[in-house]
Amino acid sequence: MSKIKAQDLPNIIPNYWQEFLKYLRSTDFSKAMVLTVAIGSPVGIFIWLGNFEIGVVLAMGALLSSPSDIPGTFRHRNIGVILAAALAGIVSIIMAYASAYLWLVLPLLGILMFGIAYLAVYGFRASLVAFAGLFAIVLSFANISTEILPWERGLLITGGGLFYLLLSNIWTFLNPKQHTEQLLAECLELTAKYLKTRAQLLTETAEREKLQKELFLLQTDLNEKHESLRNLLINARRASGNSNYARKRLLIFIELVDILELAMANPVDYKKMDKVLEDDRELLERFKKLINKIAFQLDEISVVIEKKKKSSTKEIRDYLKSIEENFKEVRVLISSENTEKAFLLQNLFDYLEKQGQKINTIVRVLHDLDTREPVLMKNKEVSQFITPQDYDPKTLVENFNFGSPIFKHSLRLAIVILVGFSIGLYFSFENAYWIILTIVVIMRPNYGLTKDRSKQRIGGTLIGAVIALGIVFITKNQIVYGILGLFSLTLAFSLLQRNYRTAAVFITLSIIFIYALLKPDVFNVIQFRVIDTVLGAGLAAIGNLVLWPAWESQHIKNVIRESISANKKYLEEIDNFYHKKGTLPTSYKLSRKKAFLEMGNLSASFQRMTQEPKFKQKELEQLYKIVGLNQTFLSALASLGTFIRNHKTTAASKNFEVFVSHICNNLENARKGLEETEALKDFDPARTEKAASALLKTYKELLAESENQLKEEPRKIQRDVQLRLQEAQLVSSQLQWLLEISGNLQKTIAKTKFS
Repeated sequence: MSKIKAQDLPNIIPNYWQEFLKYLRSTDFSKAMVLTVAIGSPVGIFIWLGNFEIGVVLAMGALLSSPSDIPGTFRHRNIGVILAAALAGIVSIIMAYASAYLWLVLPLLGILMFGIAYLAVYGFRASLVAFAGLFAIVLSFANISTEILPWERGLLITGGGLFYLLLSNIWTFLNPKQHTEQLLAECLELTAKYLKTRAQLLTETAEREKLQKELFLLQTDLNEKHESLRNLLINARRASGNSNYARKRLLIFIELVDILELAMANPVDYKKMDKVLEDDRELLERFKKLINKIAFQLDEISVVIEKKKKSSTKEIRDYLKSIEENFKEVRVLISSENTEKAFLLQNLFDYLEKQGQKINTIVRVLHDLDTREPVLMKNKEVSQFITPQDYDPKTLVENFNFGSPIFKHSLRLAIVILVGFSIGLYFSFENAYWIILTIVVIMRPNYGLTKDRSKQRIGGTLIGAVIALGIVFITKNQIVYGILGLFSLTLAFSLLQRNYRTAAVFITLSIIFIYALLKPDVFNVIQFRVIDTVLGAGLAAIGNLVLWPAWESQHIKNVIRESISANKKYLEEIDNFYHKKGTLPTSYKLSRKKAFLEMGNLSASFQRMTQEPKFKQKELEQLYKIVGLNQTFLSALASLGTFIRNHKTTAASKNFEVFVSHICNNLENARKGLEETEALKDFDPARTEKAASALLKTYKELLAESENQLKEEPRKIQRDVQLRLQEAQLVSSQLQWLLEISGNLQKTIAKTKFS
């Protein structure tokens, strides 16, 4: 790792300071502050009133309900937190009454753990409601309250959850736009990073494989952010009606989606580019600088939105004009033998010009210079862009089998919890519930994520324990412990989604300092905390390894199939639009969204597979090739679709249809290969060769016409012929590329042995 030089410090320190300020403005930090108040205020009030235990139980209710407070509509948020509070209260009452009978505790523990964890079949929000119930079971073994009756304890826990909800709603009322602004700023930053990575691909030939992997990860993140922001903005639009704020944010989001699609729609055959532009590397460097300039503008806009300041972002038209002049000079120098070079540069410049226009549009929206309304669809059409959650009871029955990852995870969790609890009882650990608490927090349906969280939890706990030891050695002051405990608790909650290892450090510190207030023997607390955490993390990892492990290699075939099917549907929609033109249909937009989401799912699935044990990473190289081919195919599709949408084109020819039919046949064969069923008959290559010859003939005729005009009127090239020439060149080249990729995909899948 390179050392930080002294001259770099003036730049590094302000960056860290800006990141720190950004963290303080984040929704994670504000939510942690609300939770800290919800926990600290009842404890403080009831200590003052002389009933410490009531305050602690109320605080526990706030803690248990808070994870279910995630972004969504006002109704969904409130229902989620209320259900979490009610579930936590009911479970606490059940476990309190059952704790008197050891013979009842173990089977009840297993049944409740399985049943509550199984609620995750209803989606992410339901899984967080379920987590409140699981957490309540764990804390029922803490014996925090001795004088409060079980039913009173349950009611107080539910009351604490409702108190947290009240504070959360007050904060949301005071800052209704905070989460939307943060999510939009994050989208802008990620999009900027995506563009910068693509810029590096132009010139950094040795790092291309590494950069392509980074692009896969960034695209997955962007797809997730877009989905969250889309749901948030559409629901906000419905709730607030035609407000200026909702209109502006929706317009910016639309431009961001277009920027990503444009980037995806301009795939580059880098080997071909290196060969064609071998003597023009300086020009590529100029294009790279322009892309970085565009990305910088996005970063600046994200800061403007996050800080809620007026935009000072400068438009980049002058920069674009200078590049355009440079390109015109190069274009004149290119001879007729080098038309491939000319079109490659022209397409690259067109792409950059469009991206620049998108940035300018965003700037105009922020300055209230763009007063257009986003095209509103009917509620029935809008609802298709939001993924609804089905809460039908049949879902529970349908998933009650070993084919369901949630069923296997719930059963696995229940068994590992019983093992951990039994070990704690057998060895009479002082705080045995820490073992099962660690298991509940760490264990995930996926082995790779469980393994990573286990490492992070153990590492964070050890670091936190060492820091706590140092502080305990230095001071014995109870007030210091209280302040540090509350401070650590706030940081822990705010960092859970950002950096789990660092969050684990502060979780450990907060627990140790809180126990230091209650018990004088802090060193024993630290010792047992470390032992219980290591044991719980170890059991969680082993459980995922041996109990019905959900290896990604078992499921990635289905993910590949979904991605291929989505790409095929997208191609069919492009084909239909090329024939009919007119207003872009909803079916086109939905197929495009589906293709991008499924590609993101495939990239994420492959990344999870790389985190699994080596003996389960079968055919990894072949699978990476399949992921890359799918990514490239989608990029080429987006390129074809974007060109057809944004340009006046001629009627789609029969030769175009031949290519589309051949490509669809290859994709269907690839899908059949995954299903291990009989493949379709091979498409007659003679038909495609004939169509390719016809397209090439058309292109040459247009080229000859263009060359004649260049000789006659070099400064007044007929725009119509140039557009038709560009269409013929781009459409034919994209069709050839799509055909080649689909053929390679079919062959690669046929050679791959899926487990």
